[in-house]
Amino acid sequence: MKAQFIAVALFASLAAAPDLASAKGCAKGAAVGGVAGHEAGQHGVAGAAVGCGVGKHEAKKKERAAQQKQQPQAEQQEQRGNAAQGGSRPADRR
Repeated sequence: MKAQFIAVALFASLAAAPDLASAKGCAKGAAVGGVAGHEAGQHGVAGAAVGCGVGKHEAKKKERAAQQKQQPQAEQQEQRGNAAQGGSRPADRR
């Protein structure tokens, strides 16, 4: 009963904080961590909390990788646009 109360209190506090409740990866990580913690010996709440943190971390890594992938593409398009307009960049003209 106490574990259920803690789980409900944790969920309510996460729902009340919009930044935490909508964090990418948290819900998926919490679900996986909760199940893993429960199977590991009745530590579902602790598993959900750790899973949320891990899920957010993994989502951030994925987002960073996508941004780094897009950045070189944008630079290449910019260079192509400058080449079509007259060759070099303004910094190269002296």
